[in-house]
Amino acid sequence: MDLSLTEEQEFLREAARGTLSRFKIIEAAREAQDKGLSELPDLWPAAREAGWAGLLISEEHGGAGLDVFDAMLVAEETGRVLAPVPFLGLVPATAILDAAGYDGLAAIASGEVRPVWIPTRPPGDLEPNWTVDGPGAARPAAPTITGEGDGVTVTGHAAYVVDAPGADLLVVTGVDGTVAVVDAGAAGVKVEQIVRYDVTRSLAHVTLDNAPGTRLAVDPAVAADAATSAAGAPASMAAVAADAWYVAQALIAAEAVGTVQTTLEMSVQYAKERFTFGRAIGSYQAVKHELTEVLRRLENGRSLLFYAGWSRADAPDEFPLAASAARSAAGGALDFAARSNINVHGGIGATWEHDAPLYFRRAQLTRRLIGGHGDATDRVAEQLLAA
Repeated sequence: MDLSLTEEQEFLREAARGTLSRFKIIEAAREAQDKGLSELPDLWPAAREAGWAGLLISEEHGGAGLDVFDAMLVAEETGRVLAPVPFLGLVPATAILDAAGYDGLAAIASGEVRPVWIPTRPPGDLEPNWTVDGPGAARPAAPTITGEGDGVTVTGHAAYVVDAPGADLLVVTGVDGTVAVVDAGAAGVKVEQIVRYDVTRSLAHVTLDNAPGTRLAVDPAVAADAATSAAGAPASMAAVAADAWYVAQALIAAEAVGTVQTTLEMSVQYAKERFTFGRAIGSYQAVKHELTEVLRRLENGRSLLFYAGWSRADAPDEFPLAASAARSAAGGALDFAARSNINVHGGIGATWEHDAPLYFRRAQLTRRLIGGHGDATDRVAEQLLAA
């Protein structure tokens, strides 16, 4: 197993960092906190120019034909600067649409049409049904998709859907594991934009009331190359939808790793510059031990993340466990690092005079989205106990 990056992957990561460096995102986030979301830069044109919209779409449909590992490298860079780019909701949607051979893939790959994935948790030992994030701790049932043939109607509600505001298409998994595409502007669709903790994270509550949609099925060409079950049956749409959940777990873990890296750099730099009693605070054992723990958690999360990226292509049976483990570890690292960043900076780190609270807000929201860190940990326990 070789987890080192190829030259192409190194270039992709550096290109992503260069693209995002053209924007003063942290400064804009501080302004948006007081003046509203209009202060944030529109990063979608830059994402289209960089080709991020088609990363997971096959080359024959105008995409880059890359895999989740490559998308994670981009996600890590967005996490480093808290970039408000609609990427986390986009990639799982394109993974599903590409597997289904969706007719509009070329427009999606170019960024002309932006889909968003409604996060839907596949069944597990704690919850035997497909569920979505709810307004509280409970997980409501996924939407219902009814109708014969390709034309269907979709009814249901999902809370805290990442990147839903401004999306053109909604990729919805039903309570029975079927998948449909719904036009965001169709009758019966309501997308209510909300702000929670972190202004750089675009969120919405999505309500579907007998909204017209198109049922998706696995493209036969994709099924021929997909992993098969023990009985030899081709991959089902439910399997594709479940895979999208773990793709999202890997992506949000990659974002978290990027954010941890930035907070660690901030803390180390300040620990070198801030002096008290004639010594740099970084020379004190308490500070050194805390920053070492951040580094340990960061490297643990990154290692699991790279393994998840490798397994998606080379050991797909291991991907659900690997992605869940990466989410659990990276999420815990982000929570610890965001708090540590404030601790190291002292009183100034807890005020709006400093950027540390922006990263703390990202940590608090990240730990709750798309099932949350706790759900990922439960998934790890479920699969390990089953084994």
